[in-house]
Amino acid sequence: MILLVPVVTLQLVVSVVFIQRHFEGVTEQMARNVALELRFLLRLVDEALDMQQAQHALAEVAGPLAFAVALPAAMPEQDKRAFYDFSGLAAMETFRMEIPGAKRFDFSVNRQVWIWIETRYGVLSTSFDRRRVSASNPHQLLVLMVVTGLLMTLISFIFLRNQLRPIKRLARASEAFGKGRVESYRSSGAIEVRAAGQAFLDMRARILRQIEQRTMMLSGVSHDMRTPLTRLRLGLSILGDSPEAAELERDIKDMQRLLDEFLAFARDDSLDDPEPADPEALVRGVVEKFDLSDGTVRIAEVKGEGPVVLRPMAVSRALENLIGNGIRYGTRCEIRLSTVPRAVRITVEDDGPGIPAGAREDALRPFVRLDAARNQDRGSGVGLGLSIANDIARRHGGSLVLGESEALGGLKAELILAR
Repeated sequence: MILLVPVVTLQLVVSVVFIQRHFEGVTEQMARNVALELRFLLRLVDEALDMQQAQHALAEVAGPLAFAVALPAAMPEQDKRAFYDFSGLAAMETFRMEIPGAKRFDFSVNRQVWIWIETRYGVLSTSFDRRRVSASNPHQLLVLMVVTGLLMTLISFIFLRNQLRPIKRLARASEAFGKGRVESYRSSGAIEVRAAGQAFLDMRARILRQIEQRTMMLSGVSHDMRTPLTRLRLGLSILGDSPEAAELERDIKDMQRLLDEFLAFARDDSLDDPEPADPEALVRGVVEKFDLSDGTVRIAEVKGEGPVVLRPMAVSRALENLIGNGIRYGTRCEIRLSTVPRAVRITVEDDGPGIPAGAREDALRPFVRLDAARNQDRGSGVGLGLSIANDIARRHGGSLVLGESEALGGLKAELILAR
């Protein structure tokens, strides 16, 4: 539209001005010249003493002036002109002003003009070549304008397409990075596009560096804390079986689980690379890991099929976290899979107490535990399960949406992965 609207508008404006100035102005000037000669013929007729003298005078002068005349002649009832003949309309108006006796006009005959004029001896009909009142080949300028406009539009389209190609590459690289993939990209195109591309490359490098630093920091801290935990466990084994030792052992197990979650959170960015995978087979594989034959965890619905490019290990881990939360705080868990052209939607529902609407956003943050809302008798996590699932969904260009299950009455977690 940016390209075509100015071109079409310019064509219309120039065409209107050309028609107004050329077809009207030039036609009026040429018609006045013909009207001057016709007035000369009318003067000869008016000065003649009788009909024969008028006819004789017309016969002597009409031929050299390139007119075909007849006196007297029958006059038609109305004018004749094609509706698109603008030059004919301008000529008719000029003849009426210049020749008071002009009554009827016929511009319908190809390359010929007929005019009927009242005289003292009856109606005079005269005809002459249409080219005497219309410019020859008036369409040449319009054709030249259209052809030139189309040519320049084609050149501009090719130029703009070459300028938009780097922007499309930048958009694809940005979309891929939002889904956790790092695609090769080199800034090119206009100065502004190159500047935007270089800014994207710098931003991507900073984000990757921050992710690497976070991973190294969490891995280092978690690894270093395993050594004192191992010494504590050895010391407790020497103390033997006692209530105090059992409580300390339980605390050490909780700390170990916390460290495992830290390491899992740190390794989340390097689990696997995107590859084509079958979502249904992935979901069934995760459900089989829980090995529950009593129907506690079941697949309630599967819609759509076909391979999807994703990180299988990461998605499996996110699904394990969601199902684990469901059976920890509830007694039943149902999974629904829907594969559509633009996204994959995996819904996990349970019959637990759920999460209040005002606390769902906080539940997706790392290290946040909503024990007041969930049942502590079923176990307590460290606040990373939903956060990890949310991060995995975001790296796939999607999101994790928490809501209320209509079927079971508990929590509904929708893992949305963009395709």
